[in-house]
Amino acid sequence: MTTAVKKLTLEEYLAYDNGTDTKYELVDGELVEMPPESDRNNLISLYLLSQFLRFIPIQLIRHKDTELVVIGNRTRVRLPDLMILTQELLEAIAGKRATITPDMPSPAMVVEVVSPGKMNEDRDYRYKRSEYAARGIPEYWIIDAHKARITLLTLVDGLYEESVFQGTEPIQSVIFPMLDLTVDLVLAAGQV
Repeated sequence: MTTAVKKLTLEEYLAYDNGTDTKYELVDGELVEMPPESDRNNLISLYLLSQFLRFIPIQLIRHKDTELVVIGNRTRVRLPDLMILTQELLEAIAGKRATITPDMPSPAMVVEVVSPGKMNEDRDYRYKRSEYAARGIPEYWIIDAHKARITLLTLVDGLYEESVFQGTEPIQSVIFPMLDLTVDLVLAAGQV
């Protein structure tokens, strides 16, 4: 006999505190523990943050701790590795919990650095892809060090169009056309 797991509402999730520093995503009403990132993934996302700082103020960049509410079968809350906010979204969040709720504008860009394993790949390549498109996020980067590629998804008429970059090929971002980056440069940042 199985016991039913109580499904949390968004309000219950936002109020949840088990007294630890454990981070959770909310997926269809269930808490999913997010393990600590690998050092490689942290270095890659920090490198990108440093590159974006050349073009936008730090107030528009979020790194790992800002929640993004998306809609699935039930409400889901994601913790992207890196986000670029719009000025309008920055004003909507100002002084509140770092949670982007459905009534707020969408971020301009989300970046996810894929962790190893099929479950992580499915989450970043499949589930978040559809969730972020439904949320109206103009650009979504999937950085996959294990496959040595960056998949850049650009929102066109509600669906993502995909461009895959590898090696020394320049990454072509609509949000940051002035970036002078290649996959090799980004992935090298994760090497110790």
